[in-house]
Amino acid sequence: MSASLVRAARLGLAVSAAAAVAACGTVDGVSKRIAGSITPYRIEIVQGNFISREQAAALKPGMSRLQVRDILGTPLLTDIFHADRWDYVFTLNRQGVPPQERRLTVFFKGDALDHFEGDPMPTEAEFVASLDNRRKGAKVPALEATREQLSKFSVTHTQPPPASATPPVSADYPPLEPAPH
Repeated sequence: MSASLVRAARLGLAVSAAAAVAACGTVDGVSKRIAGSITPYRIEIVQGNFISREQAAALKPGMSRLQVRDILGTPLLTDIFHADRWDYVFTLNRQGVPPQERRLTVFFKGDALDHFEGDPMPTEAEFVASLDNRRKGAKVPALEATREQLSKFSVTHTQPPPASATPPVSADYPPLEPAPH
């Protein structure tokens, strides 16, 4: 092979290598920009019991545990070492929004509510408005039913069947173990 042909081949290889390196840098830069603008879907994670300001205001010292559970729901945390304490924790993780976390701790003396403490709770309307981030300035719907709406769902009470209609319960049950002989 002639020297000029070898030189041309080397020059061609050098130009091809430089073009390949430049292309890699360009492709890498473009791919980084695309990856930076496209984010994967992240599921909303809601854990615990949402406690509204109205629910917390309904708590009164002296209420039974059952009454507190009826108002706030089942506590997220109960500890066998602290039986007189219930912890209500609420967390909400959403994409593009800072995570929310609220806590409310309820203390009992025996079966009666002694006191409670925790974070300031939002009203139901404030919480609903914070969830809907797609419609800024949208009107929050009324969260209470009118008397007319409630009357549509009036409950009819049925009478239990008379006591004579139910068969009598047998007083003697079959033994679980055979009788000794």
